[in-house]
Amino acid sequence: MTAFCMMKLLCQATRNENRYAKRFLGTLLTQTPQKRVFSPFWMVVPDPRKSTVFGLAQPFCTAEKSHTEPKRKAAFGSVGRRIPYRIVHVISQDGESLGNMHRAEALKLMDQHDLKLVLLRENAEPPVYRLMTGQQIHEEQLKRAEMKKASPKPGMVQKELSFSSAIAKNDLETKTKQIAQWIEKKYHVKVTIRQAKDSNTDMFMLFDQILETMSEKATYLSKPKVTREGASTCILRHMSDKELKAYQKMEKQKNSTVKKEENEDLKSNESHQ
Repeated sequence: MTAFCMMKLLCQATRNENRYAKRFLGTLLTQTPQKRVFSPFWMVVPDPRKSTVFGLAQPFCTAEKSHTEPKRKAAFGSVGRRIPYRIVHVISQDGESLGNMHRAEALKLMDQHDLKLVLLRENAEPPVYRLMTGQQIHEEQLKRAEMKKASPKPGMVQKELSFSSAIAKNDLETKTKQIAQWIEKKYHVKVTIRQAKDSNTDMFMLFDQILETMSEKATYLSKPKVTREGASTCILRHMSDKELKAYQKMEKQKNSTVKKEENEDLKSNESHQ
């Protein structure tokens, strides 16, 4: 009798277990997709070294950032009181070396003389700073801008031509024709004139004379300047379309004014006669 009761209880338990399992599976099968919500922070991440694993999704990025990105070169100017180095090498306002010193001492000198500190060479050991006035900084910025402007751009051809200020007229005409040919090809032309011994020729006027022969197509990229004792240089370039139109318009107005003045002079002479 006891064995019969035990068998009956086991059969009932088995039926209950099957019923619960079917009910659970039926709920999963009939569940709508909207109700199955998964965390957006988990996703399957393929790994060639392993089988499918689960891990946190990485933030979206169009390109992998390099850990060795080069430092952007800071613009030339006063650093204020921001000196990240403990020991620095300081150069005076007149360009003389004041030696290595603590940054606090460098700032003290700056305040005492009402000057500004400019970083010259960061890669030196220790880094080099210079005490400068605001005017000195401005002049150096202009100088650097002029040098950058004069340097040829990538892909731009720059030709160079050098001669003496005592050059003969025929030779100068030949040089000028060569410059004109390069300008026609949209090249930059660097012209250097050396001051001849016992020559009083104004080299700046000579530059203007060369430019005047091709004024309808060339202009200065870098205006004439003395580069070293006894030598001056400039860089010529072809005018842009906008500059050509402005030049032609100016020449037209100039010719119109001259013609008008000539007509007025002619009328005035006729009236006096």
